[in-house]
Amino acid sequence: MLCLDHDLVVRLLPMERAIATLRRTMRHHAQGRVTQPLRTVLRPPGAGAAMAAMPCHSAGPEQGGFAVKTVLHVPGNIERGRPAVTGVLLLFAPDTGECVALLDAASVTAIRTAAVSAVATDALAGPDAGDLALLGAGTQARSHLKAMAAVRELRSVRVWSRSRESAEAFRRWAREETGVEVEVADRVAAALDGADLVCTVTSAREPFVEPGQLAPGAHVNAVGSSFPDHREIGGAVVRAASVFVDSRESAWAEAGDLRIARDEGLIGEEHIAAELGEVLTGAHPGRRGLDECTLFKSVGLAVQDLAAGFAAVESARAAGQGTEVVMS
Repeated sequence: MLCLDHDLVVRLLPMERAIATLRRTMRHHAQGRVTQPLRTVLRPPGAGAAMAAMPCHSAGPEQGGFAVKTVLHVPGNIERGRPAVTGVLLLFAPDTGECVALLDAASVTAIRTAAVSAVATDALAGPDAGDLALLGAGTQARSHLKAMAAVRELRSVRVWSRSRESAEAFRRWAREETGVEVEVADRVAAALDGADLVCTVTSAREPFVEPGQLAPGAHVNAVGSSFPDHREIGGAVVRAASVFVDSRESAWAEAGDLRIARDEGLIGEEHIAAELGEVLTGAHPGRRGLDECTLFKSVGLAVQDLAAGFAAVESARAAGQGTEVVMS
């Protein structure tokens, strides 16, 4: 069994390769080559953490096999200076069933989530979109900046966070690590002013994107708050947008942005225009006009972890990297 830690996963799975891998994966998902139940989420009362288990099988021609990811979301870790998401991804050979790899799940999650947002952006955003607003300044903000820069030429980048300190830290990181100059916005509305690319990457419970804040024709990747009782996007904004998802089943089970808008009577289940894979395979045309606001609600799928994990392992074996552990 090959073991890959956080640093190795990041080094072996650059964003450009992750995007190409996840683009193929979402096509496979649309073609019915994936078997995955809804994730099991354990949220014990008073525990202050949530555990999720995500098994999957992919019969795709590339990165086929079995996988299971188990992660814990521990919001209190941020104050401890620790990652909010921690866990492991296990990969199994499709023929023998042997466990062939163990990977740090947090790094895989950060990369594959942003890569899928990049695939959605490339498919749904306007061709000239390049003014980016990042709402949230944590790990996903960092990976999404890299992902957006891989599919669109960025003219400007603004970041907003409830913590000014976090936003300033993100600004410094972006300059040092990517060479991108980022403006810190004090208000959500200021960050969104004129932005035609938007990524919401927070753990908010209550919505902070409200009517009138989005620019005409904006594309939004709503990534955070993937619990049924959490949301980042107000119901009226959801109603006004053309909504795309990674999986209808998962979205209606887990995405508070959609579920709460439905429960408020603002949308019906037919409001989801298509799954991302249906756009990629040509079953749905995607964006229909330059002034149309598109919203991609991402909850994350086990097959995305599987594909990203196998891609990282392939790179590790080619480079002779990673730690081999014998399981007897």
